[in-house]
Amino acid sequence: MSQKTIRLTMAQAVARFLTMQKTMIDGETVPIFGGVFAIFGHGNVAGVGEALYGIKDTLPTYRAQNEQGMAHAAIAFAKASFRRRFMACTTSIGPGALNMVTAAALAHVNRLPVLLLPGDVFANRLPDPVLQQMEDFGDGTATVNDCFKPVSRYFDRITRPEQIIPALRRAMQVLTDPAECGPVTLSLCQDVQAEAYDYPESFFAEKVWGTRRIMPDADEFAVAATALLHAKKPVIIAGGGVLYSEASSALRNFAERYGVPVLETQAGKSSLPHDHPLNMGSVGVTGTSASNDLAEQADVVLAIGTRLQDFTTGSWALFKNDDLKIIGLNVQPFDAQKHRALPLVADARAGLEALNSALTGWQADTSWTDTATAGKEDWMVAADRATGTTNAELPSDAQVIGAVQRARETATLVCAAGGLPGELHKLWKAGRPGSYHMEYGFSTMGYEIAGGLGVKLARPDDDVVVMVGDGSYMMLNSEIASSIMLGAKLTIVVLDNAGYGCINRLQMATGGANFNNLLKDTHHVTLPGIDFAAHAASMGAISRKVGSIAELETALQETEGTDRTTVIVIDTDPLITTDEGGHWWDVAVPEVSDRPQVNAAREAYVTALKGQRVG
Repeated sequence: MSQKTIRLTMAQAVARFLTMQKTMIDGETVPIFGGVFAIFGHGNVAGVGEALYGIKDTLPTYRAQNEQGMAHAAIAFAKASFRRRFMACTTSIGPGALNMVTAAALAHVNRLPVLLLPGDVFANRLPDPVLQQMEDFGDGTATVNDCFKPVSRYFDRITRPEQIIPALRRAMQVLTDPAECGPVTLSLCQDVQAEAYDYPESFFAEKVWGTRRIMPDADEFAVAATALLHAKKPVIIAGGGVLYSEASSALRNFAERYGVPVLETQAGKSSLPHDHPLNMGSVGVTGTSASNDLAEQADVVLAIGTRLQDFTTGSWALFKNDDLKIIGLNVQPFDAQKHRALPLVADARAGLEALNSALTGWQADTSWTDTATAGKEDWMVAADRATGTTNAELPSDAQVIGAVQRARETATLVCAAGGLPGELHKLWKAGRPGSYHMEYGFSTMGYEIAGGLGVKLARPDDDVVVMVGDGSYMMLNSEIASSIMLGAKLTIVVLDNAGYGCINRLQMATGGANFNNLLKDTHHVTLPGIDFAAHAASMGAISRKVGSIAELETALQETEGTDRTTVIVIDTDPLITTDEGGHWWDVAVPEVSDRPQVNAAREAYVTALKGQRVG
């Protein structure tokens, strides 16, 4: 029996395939791709561009201003959708493609799905070298898109039109797999994009992708449950996997039933409401005193959906109990077994629900739970003091955070890099799952505004507030224009401390001289007087600069109902940070220096290293 086929170009086949991929959310079948971000060039405009035009009424194509920015927005869309939906991005060859590599690494580190479709050189090689082609003198197959290989979960180069059939199927498997989830790069040779093939109609059948919930292995589960049954001072570290598994209710039920305090990573913050008595807040280098005091004493750590990176573990010096056991509840075995953890490879919600049933009769010591709740109360006093209003000429980041929180209490907060993530991790009061959106796995400067756009596209009814430093704003601000074009209103608060204040403080803490971070400490002829408000207005934003915390609160209240992206700028102090909470972080200090400040910092560093856990 002959198979029914349809003749399409390879690019048309890609576009049609994407429209037929669906998922189920709240009982409704919806497209799994939220759209395609595209910047066209000679390497994709004729093939992919024409194909996307043909489906524009089914799958929207969004024009961006910067390839890295649009990929950030796509990744933020997936994160805000708890990885249930995602987007695709297409570029031309050469610099356009390479501009997405940083974003691919961000997605890889954070385990977030995005489909990258960069154009590539001619598969037939007849016009080589084409415009923007890099030539390798010793490898005729090499192109710049090989740079995507180490930062993609799956990479494929399409040199024949029929190769897209297995490639797209494999791509969808990776994008929807909770354990393997991450960026997929399909490098599309520009001549092959335009070549036709008789594709089987079955390739374009509607496919509904569900959520795989991996159940615990019986033996691993028995070991983990036994460890918890013997715990006297247990804590939970809630990572991003709690949110992606939609396990917040299961986490709450478990914590309340057994009296176990919950500590939150950057990705896991908002797993519990900030005001829940068992939510101790942030943990690790940017942790609260409540969380870190408990982590130091804990005998069992139930680490759920977290990579346990150095900011979470205080560079593996935070946990000081010699009898510590870590239970790694994670869908990815690589993460579940870090630092000799007892692996419990399972979906976060499924694992929590199974433990909740198996531990009947066990309870954390009442004194331990009481210690936790008392520590939380003490921390909240310190946090409210740090975020209180002020008349200072240059307020701290914490005081700006307090103003934003008071004015936009229910906002979804977006941030990424610099000093703000540490302050927000400690101080932002997240009320519902997903209302705190921080990219700190890769800590990518420039993610903030583009990320805010992606969050708004995923959650159009949310009041999305982006907090960004002047350094990150300067690196990547162009998606302000995209947000206005798309009617995706953001409120952007720019904290201008005249340089890279966060790294300047780290430089000072490691004994370094103030050098090349704050603008005043750089090699310059004239210091720039950058008017961020005027710059944002030039792209169509409503903007203003405010001179105090009181003015900031008023501006946030007055602009809440505006119809387009608003940018509010405030000058801040580059040196002030919240003293309470926090933990040591391993940043190597030079062993030899002719500066006494560096030698003193080295001595303190060597002492601190003795507290690290090895193995």
